[in-house]
Amino acid sequence: MYYEFESREAASAAVAEKIAANLSRRLESQRRASIVVSGGTTPVACFEALAKADLEWERVNVLLSDERWVPVDDEASNEKLLRDKLLVGPAAEARFVPMYVEGKTVEERVSELNEEGVPLLPFACAMLGMGTDGHFASLFPDADELRLGLDGESRAFCIPVSTAASPHRRLSLTLAALSRSDEIVLLIFGDEKRRVLERARSAPDLFPVSAMLRQKRAPVRTYWAQ
Repeated sequence: MYYEFESREAASAAVAEKIAANLSRRLESQRRASIVVSGGTTPVACFEALAKADLEWERVNVLLSDERWVPVDDEASNEKLLRDKLLVGPAAEARFVPMYVEGKTVEERVSELNEEGVPLLPFACAMLGMGTDGHFASLFPDADELRLGLDGESRAFCIPVSTAASPHRRLSLTLAALSRSDEIVLLIFGDEKRRVLERARSAPDLFPVSAMLRQKRAPVRTYWAQ
């Protein structure tokens, strides 16, 4: 499913509304509900809108789709972005599950998340972005771990990632974990990313995002604006 909007602000507001609706539906029938969100600049307006949603935030778990292995006060930290833009006001009551933990190695934290993450499934929604190279989360085309990350039947919840696209090591949720969502919402801006998406739809193995689009476990809704 694909939706076009006249502005980035409108697309961001629509995604925030969708995430809030999915959380509300989950919270009607269970004690807690979980969402996954991406980092980067694209979701900032969405975070600001979602933070104002009328939800029982104290019953919500929030996870990142991926993270750079940097301290939370580093400008490259996705956690810092979330704490500045989403986990504010009423939304500050949500339980945030960090990827970066000081004093641990990437491998140690991945091992922990592979235990901690499973009880949080299924997600009410996974909100993702996409790069112009077709990556999502930190599942980059050149990553040595890409095959495991894109294996929809893998039992891995999280994997370590090294990529030439980043000076930092990373952690990323796998497609197997992300697809255990009521819905995947893909928020992208600009003509270049729309062209990448169109190519990914027509060539099932061309980009990492191709695997996400062709999996059948979770419906994918794409929200696009110029």
